[in-house]
Amino acid sequence: MECGAAGGFSEEQFREACAEIQQRAPAGANWELLVETLGFSIYGLLDQQTGLYEYKVFGVLDDCPPALLADVYMDLDYRKQWDQYVKVQYIYIRQRQELDVEGRKIHVVLAQSTSVPQFAERPGVIRVNRYKQSLAIESDGKKGSKVFMYYFDNPGGQIPSWLINWVAKNGVPNFLKDMAKACQNYLKKT
Repeated sequence: MECGAAGGFSEEQFREACAEIQQRAPAGANWELLVETLGFSIYGLLDQQTGLYEYKVFGVLDDCPPALLADVYMDLDYRKQWDQYVKVQYIYIRQRQELDVEGRKIHVVLAQSTSVPQFAERPGVIRVNRYKQSLAIESDGKKGSKVFMYYFDNPGGQIPSWLINWVAKNGVPNFLKDMAKACQNYLKKT
C-alpha cells in the first residue's frame, strides 16, 4: 500500500513501527528516559524549536490481547467514554494494518493530523494542529500485549513547562492505565 492522494500512509511507515516494537529502548543518543511506571518505560526527545517532547513508550499491558487492544484503540465512539483527553479537538487520518513479521502478527495503527478547513474551530476547545501517533501491538506470549507507542502533538501557543512535565509523568501513564481498563470493560459491553 503506497501513500495515496487521500493522504494515506506508506508501507515503510508501518514497517518502521514494527521495527520499534522489537527494541526495548529508542535508538539514538538524544532520547532520555523520563519515567518508568506500570511496566512501561517512557522516553522523551526534546524538540528545541517548540520546547515540546516527542515520546516513545515501551511496555506490556497484561490481560489485554493484541486484537482486542487494537479494536479498543480504533473504536472512536467508545474512546469518548474512556479517554479523558478527547475534549481537545483533533482532526486526523489513521489507518490500521496487521503485519506478519517472521511469523509474528503485529497490529499497527498510524495516525496524523490533517487540515480540514471546512471544520471551524470551536470556542473554548483547543485545535491541535500538529499530531502524530503510531502504535504497534503484538502478543506478549501470554494473555497480554507488548506495546510500542510513538506520540507527538503541538496544540500551538505557549505551553508552560509544568504542563510538558505533567504529560510525561501523568498524561501518558494515565492514558495507558485508562486504555488497559477500557480493554476489560470492552469485553463486558460487547
